[in-house]
Amino acid sequence: MMVYGNTEVVNALHQMVESGRVPHALLLHEDDGGGAFPLVLQFLEELYGGNPRVGKLIHPDIHFVFPVAGSDKPVSLQYMGPFRQLLLENPYFFENELYTSIGIEGKQSNISVNEARSILERLSLSAVEGGYRTVVLYLPEKMNAQAANALLKMVEEPPQKTLFILITHAPEKVLVTIASRCLHLRVQPLSPEAEREVHAKEAAGQSVLTDLFHDLLEALLARDLLKALETGEAVADLKVREQQKSFCRLASEDLRRIFLLQKMPTLARVPEEEEDFYRKMAAALKPSFPRRGMAVLDRALLLLERNVNQKILFTDMVNRLYML
Repeated sequence: MMVYGNTEVVNALHQMVESGRVPHALLLHEDDGGGAFPLVLQFLEELYGGNPRVGKLIHPDIHFVFPVAGSDKPVSLQYMGPFRQLLLENPYFFENELYTSIGIEGKQSNISVNEARSILERLSLSAVEGGYRTVVLYLPEKMNAQAANALLKMVEEPPQKTLFILITHAPEKVLVTIASRCLHLRVQPLSPEAEREVHAKEAAGQSVLTDLFHDLLEALLARDLLKALETGEAVADLKVREQQKSFCRLASEDLRRIFLLQKMPTLARVPEEEEDFYRKMAAALKPSFPRRGMAVLDRALLLLERNVNQKILFTDMVNRLYML
């Protein structure tokens, strides 16, 4: 993962590994979307000897914890998949993007005492590979008092080769007794140039998804089912499930634009560079297609949340759109 700037933090983390003097608890203060995760993963890759499973977020001795809503089970059992997909796709994600990816936007989020107990259970086991056991805790300020107190003794007196890494947006809200046991590092905000590059990568990813949906619409208009199914297969082959969800949301937004062009053109906000395409679609598609098509995409998004096989899901989606 690309790390932008923060040379002092990078060097400090490197020196910890080189010297063998790794603190048992680190507190990284970042602005929302500021890039602490790339720094942490680069540090852990070095600490774990370049193990490629660190970068893939599948190392058995590295545990990720983050706020959820209304859960009485550990997040690793419920939400680790969407979290991993989001982090692999965009390590500079914003807090609200996490909540959207795990389906709890608009709800009160926290790190509960049940999650704290789960952390303690995981740390009670020996390291699978005999090295460090690490807990990366995103937004410790979201821990309720019970959770923080449950973890306090472990953070104060951890077993040998046990590492806590806390990533916070509000260090003043982290329980003082926990924050005082950590080495504090400030992650500087992205420079304007780095921010543009990060957003450019996101835009490039969106462009790929837009092209896929436009290809699908062209195939449906041409009544070319084989080409439409090939496009659906390309969506199913996207490596990250979060990209597939983004495809469904982006496609639904495209159909909403087409609907507005058909019914209320003054309200349609169409990108100038794509105006010809949208007007062509608005003229060629049946007036009922956008509304019914959005329902098909909403269904596909729901099935993605339920972990339905992607090949079957997107083949079914294409067939439903073809029949409209």
